[in-house]
Amino acid sequence: MVQNRAVLGSPESRRLRRQGFVPGVLYGREQPVAITIRERDLRAALSGESGANAVMDVIVDDGAAHASVLKDYQRDPVRGRISHVDLQEVRLDRPIRATVPVHLVGEAPGTKAGGVLTQALVEITVEALPLDVPAMVEFDVGGLNIGESAQLGQIALPDGVMLIDDPETTLASVTQPTRVEEPEEAAAEGEEPAGEGEAPAAEAPAEPEAAAGDRTTGE
Repeated sequence: MVQNRAVLGSPESRRLRRQGFVPGVLYGREQPVAITIRERDLRAALSGESGANAVMDVIVDDGAAHASVLKDYQRDPVRGRISHVDLQEVRLDRPIRATVPVHLVGEAPGTKAGGVLTQALVEITVEALPLDVPAMVEFDVGGLNIGESAQLGQIALPDGVMLIDDPETTLASVTQPTRVEEPEEAAAEGEEPAGEGEAPAAEAPAEPEAAAGDRTTGE
């Protein structure tokens, strides 16, 4: 259950976090309402089938249920826990805009031929009724060969879900791998042929043979 937060300020927020609560704000009413929600309840709501696009029934102290979605959140950089949350009250009969992750599935023929698959975008913006917003969408890269790309407009979206982003935006592509020049090759190509740059070094003179009188015999 979500509760109204009567006391504001950083010290109060730290106290709430130590007790297992997440401070936040509920938007969409006449005035934003400062709230607190138990961390385990928030985590359970956002880890369900709808993920971060889950519609939550937020019940504040007035006893009324307010359908709400996650608007924004902050994480503790050390512990990784959600440290603050913003919820947006919505009407279930009116479409909203939401961000949805895109997962690539399948294996591109171009990668089998030595190409490199690159995903240019990892999420898209869609518009749908709150309960119709998917947790994520998939795109099969099984038809991408080297030199080919896929656009956002090729993503198959569920009924009632409309893409807001430019459909011509590149989602993924398969390119020829870049040839990395070995240092030895680069050094060899950078050497100047003899005679064009500087004169070749003169050979060292041969040591003179010892005189006949200086030779020692074993006799």
